[in-house]
Amino acid sequence: MNLTIRLSQLDNVVTATRALEAGATVEDVATATLIPSGHKIATRAIPTGEPIRKYGQIIGYASVDIAPGDHVHTQNCDFAATDVDYEFGTDLHPVPPATGDTFMGYRRDNGTVGTRNYIAIVTSVNCSATAARRIADAFGPEDLAAYPNVDGVCAFVHGTGCGMADSGDGFEALQRVMWGYAKHPNHAGVLMVGLGCEMNQIDWLLEAWGVKQGPTFQTMNIQNVAGLRRTVELGIEKVRAMLPIADKATRTPCPASELKVALQCGGSDAWSGITANPALGHACDLLVAQGGTGVLAETPEIYGAEHLLTRRAHDRATGDRLIGLIEWWKDYTERNRGSMDNNPSPGNKKGGLTTILEKSLGAAAKGGTTPLMGVYKYAEQVRAAGFTFMDSPGYDPASVTGQIAGGCHIVCFTTGRGSAFGSKPAPTIKVATNQTLFDRMPEDMDVNAGDILDGRSSVESKGREIYEMFLRVASGEVTKSEAQGLGDYEFVPWQIGAVM
Repeated sequence: MNLTIRLSQLDNVVTATRALEAGATVEDVATATLIPSGHKIATRAIPTGEPIRKYGQIIGYASVDIAPGDHVHTQNCDFAATDVDYEFGTDLHPVPPATGDTFMGYRRDNGTVGTRNYIAIVTSVNCSATAARRIADAFGPEDLAAYPNVDGVCAFVHGTGCGMADSGDGFEALQRVMWGYAKHPNHAGVLMVGLGCEMNQIDWLLEAWGVKQGPTFQTMNIQNVAGLRRTVELGIEKVRAMLPIADKATRTPCPASELKVALQCGGSDAWSGITANPALGHACDLLVAQGGTGVLAETPEIYGAEHLLTRRAHDRATGDRLIGLIEWWKDYTERNRGSMDNNPSPGNKKGGLTTILEKSLGAAAKGGTTPLMGVYKYAEQVRAAGFTFMDSPGYDPASVTGQIAGGCHIVCFTTGRGSAFGSKPAPTIKVATNQTLFDRMPEDMDVNAGDILDGRSSVESKGREIYEMFLRVASGEVTKSEAQGLGDYEFVPWQIGAVM
């Protein structure tokens, strides 16, 4: 393995592949100090105020004069918003269509396809969270042993639903989340539980979406049922009646074109944009070739790289929608006295990421190379096939909640620092960016992309490995996070607006 990696001839920094002592020679310059693995080294002088470039793009500006061999990081690199001339549709690379790949999924009566077979307890408000958890907790492994085709009974509870406006971004986002989970194809049955007096009324949701109750879709609220205890008892009865119906579902061959995969990263490091994210991007390209859908999200984490995505927009309207999201986030952070550069986190910085611009350039690689076919609101149903984008915060649980509500069947989550994330009803595949992490957290990581660094694997071969795991997991293979029971506490709808 080389001591450093250069990503573009335009770059004035390289990345250390291992910790380097002071005086180590890299690209004809000597390191001035100890350089941690994954951190950047200047390969030429960078005067104060001059751009620092990585990936062939600006990731920040020198806050002091930087000499060749200096460690380039937060101590000498400042964030500043970059002026971008947006282009639209100038970098379109459709993949040749492919067919024939299949997975074993659950074909629902309405024509949709699921990859898991859960019964969901969905709450309208925090006040019904305890009732929902107690209903779900009544169905342990022994209770479900008689229903081998049912993956479990899950409670999706949250901390909002009241003390909010009855219209606007926040209310509409929560209703989309509830609708998305209520109608998700990975659910064979749904019970919605409310309190009764909350702002987020279940009846409004049913009316807005034209939903009718039936044997596998039931609603109730604590006030009408006459208290918590009776609500729990009645809820258990309702779920017990759904179980035999849900158990009748069986897996049948389904085309890969039916799959929607959420593209996520968290606990990122400098290798995220070099190994795991590009490999996931290639897996996305393979899925898109089959007619499937990849859904990138985390709007604050494409900030500074959005111009690369507008070049891939299949039409001007799609590109404009993406820019509109960026402008909304700029205003959102400004009026809340924040900064878009509040991300990366301390852990990201320890892993070698210095600014949000650098993080975003690596994060955007998860979207592969194909045209951008759609841009969606948070938790909006994703209708377009191909590579798409969904608005969301960079906070992983909130972002994934929106992607699942939008119809994603599987989540693929890259991480460099390590993450114990998991999700339901869509299982999470975790991809380690480096060998050290994969060795340190073997019970949490499904795929090792660290072998790309030493040449044992390529971005393309690793992407193929990830894509093939999509099909196996969609067919029922259990991921590491599923095996550990993760997903019951990671349902976090994005709260937008005032809490009153």
